Amino acid sequence: MTRILLAALLACVAGTAFAQQSPVGLWRTIDDETQKEKSLVRLVDGGGVITGRIEKIADPAKQDSKCDKCEGARKDQPVLGMTIVEGVRKHASEPYWDSGTILDPNNGKVYRVRMTPQDGGKSLQVRGFIGPFYRNQTWIRVE
Repeated sequence: MTRILLAALLACVAGTAFAQQSPVGLWRTIDDETQKEKSLVRLVDGGGVITGRIEKIADPAKQDSKCDKCEGARKDQPVLGMTIVEGVRKHASEPYWDSGTILDPNNGKVYRVRMTPQDGGKSLQVRGFIGPFYRNQTWIRVE
């Protein structure tokens, strides 16, 4: 009985550790230019594919902002609640998630994205690429 209990406890601890190495969760986004908090983004896993949407905008004056520089279906839509991360998958042999896109609602640009958990999953390096050019942000785990 003691062995079964110990095995169950170890499995729970291992599962929690793995979950923290995943980008799934609620993240505080930090602007790469101003180093100020921009928003809270929730990343969710739907069958191995990660998507993310904006749950909160930090600046009270921007609560009703629209994505006026976006194209297509996002054009002039509210930024709050908008899905900005799509199609991200775990890279087979590397400790990061990629293959998807991320939208910057401030400029309407869609970047290819790579997400790498760091510091035991407490932070997330988010790198957006357009051709050879890229931007990095460090997001901080909220939950």
